[in-house]
Amino acid sequence: HVQLVESGGGSVEAGGSLTLSCVMIGYFYTAACMAWFRQIPGKERDWIAGDAGGGRNAYYAQSVKGRFTISRDAAKRTMSLQMNNFKPEDTGVYYCAAHTRYSEWRDDYIYWGQGTQVTVS
Repeated sequence: HVQLVESGGGSVEAGGSLTLSCVMIGYFYTAACMAWFRQIPGKERDWIAGDAGGGRNAYYAQSVKGRFTISRDAAKRTMSLQMNNFKPEDTGVYYCAAHTRYSEWRDDYIYWGQGTQVTVS
């Protein structure tokens, strides 16, 4: 059984920074490809960043490239999303997800965190 638990959301001013963390409970961590999705009110849940090969390679959506960075901490079984230079359009619910292979398509993912709200003012 795999469980993802997120933390770190909150309110932040435009231009500010915030870090989200996602801890994986279960045996899957080393082999998993993990990703972050964002859902803006009234819109679909969109992929914004993800890794492959147990964290060896990272990929980003154009909307966050250069501002957001993902990283892994194997000892803590976590994946973090460091977010810098916030824009108002970054407001939304952020979800981490895990899969057996790299994908940018939400329907491919089986394991999801509960979501954490980020509000940019």
